[in-house]
Amino acid sequence: MIGILLVNLGTPDEPTTPAVRRYLKEFLMDPRVIDIDGFSRWILVNLLILPTRSKKSAAAYQKIWTKRGSPLRFNTEDLGQALQAKLGDSEFAVKVAMRYGHPSIRSALEAFTAMKVDSIRVLPLYPQYASSSTESTQDEVLKQSRLIEACPPVQFLLPFFDHPGYVKGFAEIGKPLLESFRPDHILFSFHGLPERQILKGDIGGNYCLKRPDCCAEIVPANGLCYRAHCFRSAQAIAEQLGLAPEKFTVCFQSRLGRTPWIQPFTDILLDELVQQGKLRIAVFCPSFVADCLETLEEIGIRGRNQVWSQGGELLMIPSLNSNPTWVNALAEMFRGI
Repeated sequence: MIGILLVNLGTPDEPTTPAVRRYLKEFLMDPRVIDIDGFSRWILVNLLILPTRSKKSAAAYQKIWTKRGSPLRFNTEDLGQALQAKLGDSEFAVKVAMRYGHPSIRSALEAFTAMKVDSIRVLPLYPQYASSSTESTQDEVLKQSRLIEACPPVQFLLPFFDHPGYVKGFAEIGKPLLESFRPDHILFSFHGLPERQILKGDIGGNYCLKRPDCCAEIVPANGLCYRAHCFRSAQAIAEQLGLAPEKFTVCFQSRLGRTPWIQPFTDILLDELVQQGKLRIAVFCPSFVADCLETLEEIGIRGRNQVWSQGGELLMIPSLNSNPTWVNALAEMFRGI
């Protein structure tokens, strides 16, 4: 028996200020997320971010919360159930966990240990590699596995930013919606990162963000570059959809604080497109495989209102969630490892 663990980023247990504060504190105190010295991180998180952001984020979560709870959690759980059904239960046992919040990575590893599975295969559900997501999740899985007596050996799957099933899944979801909506322009909006985190991954120190086309293709110098992975994901989905290069733009959302973040910024591009007369805008969010706060509220509500207030219209393309093509792709990944 092989244990399969799907790990997503996380979510508060409920859309209240105290619950969101607990979640944000766990998330933002991760040294891979805010990669500055510990004392400065504590001051920044506890004295500057949490007192104001917790209430604002709780209000945002309240807009998307459902009877089933957090969309990110139940979309991830639905994916796990669909994958279990696809693989069957004779050889594989599928569980889901959150890097921050519940269900925890520890609880999943303990369950696999009690089941006496032979090994555990782990997929962080982040298509594009980043230290703050991929590496943080791997760190936590390994840390918890060492603390559990007789925990089975753990193996990680690679980032899947250009996996054919991931690409085809987004294209299948988007194609009929684009044909109906007929956008003037399409954005591929990815979660942003501080520039310093991109630069840390540039071993030679003379490639990333040093020229306009540094992310145009994947080469040895940017093989683990989040921004380059994002551009490749967008290009692959656009090719699957048959989009001409001038019909789409790659951009980044969810920036925080005053430090420089990777560009171009989604919210600024939305204004620019409307000002150019491109009033019908469709947005893919390919860094999220499950619809969540960043897709449903940031793009689906705030982004749509931003465009609507200027006379335009925005269509948010749903994420993969438990799309059958995506489920089949995951099954192939785990069987082929």
